[in-house]
Amino acid sequence: MKKFLLLAVLLGAGTVLFAQTAPKANGPVLSFEKTAHDFGTISQGDVVEEVFSFTNTGNEPLIITDARGTCGCTTPKWPHEPILPGAKGQITVGFNSAGKSGRQDKVVTITSNAVNQDAAKISFSVQVAPKQNP
Repeated sequence: MKKFLLLAVLLGAGTVLFAQTAPKANGPVLSFEKTAHDFGTISQGDVVEEVFSFTNTGNEPLIITDARGTCGCTTPKWPHEPILPGAKGQITVGFNSAGKSGRQDKVVTITSNAVNQDAAKISFSVQVAPKQNP
């Protein structure tokens, strides 16, 4: 009987522990659908763009104050209005390959009030081929 009672108590306690869900982050959370993109091979002088979609999965408005590329050839555009909890937004990243050649790996760092600021980087890679003369 004591073994049965002990087993019932352990099972009950285990059920309660496993039924707990992880607490939601307190504040805005920046959650990207994807954080990297490969443009493949482009010709020198081409300008390409990619859209990185995200959702504020936190419980407070998300405010993006800056998005900065690793060089002047990378131009991010981001929403300047607050992104409400559950709302979606987009960051469009442009790359101008003028004067570039070979493999290019670029990173855009997003500055915001997100509680997961360490995850606020998106990146892309591209192979720039020399422009062919006609």
